[in-house]
Amino acid sequence: MSYDGGVTHAVQDIGLSVAAGSLLVLLGESGCGKTTTLKMINRLTELSAGRITVAGQDIQCVDPVQLRRQIGYVFQGIGLFPHLTVAQNVATVPQLLGWSGKETEAQTHALLDMMGLAPEVYAGRYPGELSGGQQQRVGVARALVARPKVLLMDEPFGALDPITRDELQEQLKALQRSLGLTIVLVTHDMTEALLLADQIAVMQTGRILGYGTPAELMSNPPHEYIRSLMAMPRKQAERVDQIAGNAP
Repeated sequence: MSYDGGVTHAVQDIGLSVAAGSLLVLLGESGCGKTTTLKMINRLTELSAGRITVAGQDIQCVDPVQLRRQIGYVFQGIGLFPHLTVAQNVATVPQLLGWSGKETEAQTHALLDMMGLAPEVYAGRYPGELSGGQQQRVGVARALVARPKVLLMDEPFGALDPITRDELQEQLKALQRSLGLTIVLVTHDMTEALLLADQIAVMQTGRILGYGTPAELMSNPPHEYIRSLMAMPRKQAERVDQIAGNAP
């Protein structure tokens, strides 16, 4: 992917295959090409070269607006419409797809309930009346309400407190299993990647340095950068053990 006619590349020589129903994490430092790679999947960023297929279909053969309505997207900044209620935010895509009011309401309420937001309590509230964690739950419900099989997530939990973040991570894995979702998630958080991913692609300067399961990358890192990343959780765990052992 190049923005200047090939002089420089934001993403280069990427080759990935994501199995249906699995969760792929794109892991790396800021500016390494993670978000650009994510946005190319639903054509928020257009390819300058190469080919991407979703469910066997070349995305370049699909109208970009229709493509985006078939793929859920959870933004880093949540991106709720502040002037719309929770229910109206979640119902945005079904309304664009021409669903009936009854079907839209039923699916909206079902997703809110699935996300732990009782519709009778939260459907009529506005985003400004919610906590950050509740807003992110609404964002996930909005991304899933049209029943997509693919979900893209860009640093979805980065701004949340640790307890809320842990709760939403567990909820996401449960949703993945129950709905059969294929998820591509961007993060720079090593622990999050290890806990959530079925596969991890480690990126640096627009290229993939390594790709495999968390266990594979932990036990046999193919690059020194990956080795240093994988060492961090161990060092942190050892430090916590030391602190706990020295506590009175």
